[in-house]
Amino acid sequence: MSDNPTRVTAALRRQRFNLIWLVPIVAAAISVYLGVRFISNRGPLVTITFTTGNGITPGQTEVRHKAVSLGMVEDMHLSHDLGHVVVHVRMKREGDAILTNRARFWVERPRLSLGNISGLETLVSGAYIEVDPGPPGGTPEYKFRGLEEPPGVRSDVPGTTFRLTASRLGSVGVGTPVFYRDVSVGEVLSYDLGNGLGPVSIRIFVRSPYDRFVRAPTHFWNDSGVSINAGAQGFHVELQSLQAVFSGGVAFKTPTLQAEIPPSPPNTPFKLYETEAEADAAQFTQKIPLVTYFTTSVAGLEKGSPVEVFGLQIGTVTDIRLMLDAHAGRARARVAFDIQPQRVPGAEAAGDLTPAQVTGALVQQGMRAVLTSSNFLTGQQEISLQYVPGAPAATLGDEGGALLMPSQSGGLDNITTSLSDIATKLEQIPFDQIGKDLAATMHSVNGAVRGPELQQAMRDLSATLADVRQVAHKADAGLTPALKRLPQLSQDLQQTVARANTLLGENGYGGNSDFGRNLNRVLDQLNDTARSIRLLADFLDRHPEALIRGRTGQAGER
Repeated sequence: MSDNPTRVTAALRRQRFNLIWLVPIVAAAISVYLGVRFISNRGPLVTITFTTGNGITPGQTEVRHKAVSLGMVEDMHLSHDLGHVVVHVRMKREGDAILTNRARFWVERPRLSLGNISGLETLVSGAYIEVDPGPPGGTPEYKFRGLEEPPGVRSDVPGTTFRLTASRLGSVGVGTPVFYRDVSVGEVLSYDLGNGLGPVSIRIFVRSPYDRFVRAPTHFWNDSGVSINAGAQGFHVELQSLQAVFSGGVAFKTPTLQAEIPPSPPNTPFKLYETEAEADAAQFTQKIPLVTYFTTSVAGLEKGSPVEVFGLQIGTVTDIRLMLDAHAGRARARVAFDIQPQRVPGAEAAGDLTPAQVTGALVQQGMRAVLTSSNFLTGQQEISLQYVPGAPAATLGDEGGALLMPSQSGGLDNITTSLSDIATKLEQIPFDQIGKDLAATMHSVNGAVRGPELQQAMRDLSATLADVRQVAHKADAGLTPALKRLPQLSQDLQQTVARANTLLGENGYGGNSDFGRNLNRVLDQLNDTARSIRLLADFLDRHPEALIRGRTGQAGER
């Protein structure tokens, strides 16, 4: 019996550790592991301030970088001044490396603008906070001010930033694309008006490898996307890419002859020209300033208008202003323009001659500055340097270091002047006096026509014509039977003469006797008479009116 309690005690000792205790032990181990892992992965609490909390939801909105989750929004509330939203984000331990003063946070949500569409994937996944670590080397930071818009350039995108200066922004804004040969190679980062009185400063970013095309002779211009030119060749419309049409753009080009110049360093300043034409003109560094004066309208001539010789551009207009000479009592339009010798091949062959000497020789040969119309529809004008035939003698002057070239009216001005002279001469003609004299003459003619003498003469003439018609009628009625008998009489007379010749010859009265000769003469005369009567009868038969009007030239020919 004593062995049984011992066996029972040993059995109980063996049964004290039950397998069921493995379940809570494993659960506790997993909890400890998860807790340790959570604590080890738990990063710092970051505070981000935004203007609005649109799209941010605590417990759902993540902080991401390159689609990798780095934290979660734990809480958000309004600031004490109610001016912004304070968001608390619990970061993961792997996110500590990006928490520097160079990091930037913004809310990635769907955005639609004229130049870009972004964040479409958030329509399905929901908004999230994107972070850009920025360049390396920053100091630790845990409070940030979030961006309202995504930054134009990410820190992991290689490229170079440049600075542009312009008199006005035009269509340029933040996010405006930068084009090189119609290829988008960058965008506008920001702009600064400064004190509002000077030029506008614009920061642009050009991605690599396109930034190596930006060099010292590179020229930038404001590219609106639509170019409309109404010049001498008519209307010319040119469209760039759709992105440039909708949002505008900044374009640049580098002359191919300057390819050996090294790329420009970061933050190099450049001038932003308003048009491509101005940018092209800027590559001609050699300029000869000239001035001319016009006493006619310069409407349609503007700054940047071309200066041409034989239809080829050699310069541009730089300034137009009105000058009033109080002492001389006249006003003139002063036009300043630059001649660019680099546009003229062979201009360097002038040798030791100065620009003033070359231009002076051209002026002595009759070259003048003439305003000409480049487009009659739009009224645009330009300056043309022409040889004017018969131009009065003139010399090249000087005005403040610029060459003073004589001018000559031309184009529409000449036509207007000629029309004005014609109008002046027409005004000198006494049309009023001529009208009065003509009215008096017509009045006199009207009085003479209505006078009793003319009316009586007309009545007498009418009566005379009536008498002539009666005489012609009577002659026609009376002579018609006689005219009808003339042919028969002529024939009978001819037969009688023939019989008489036969009878006299039979009786011996012919020959050389006096009686015979006289009788022959009588018979010849009778024969001529008969022939004349026959001819008269024929003529009157064809022209009976000859009895009244006489024998006309036409009747004689017939």
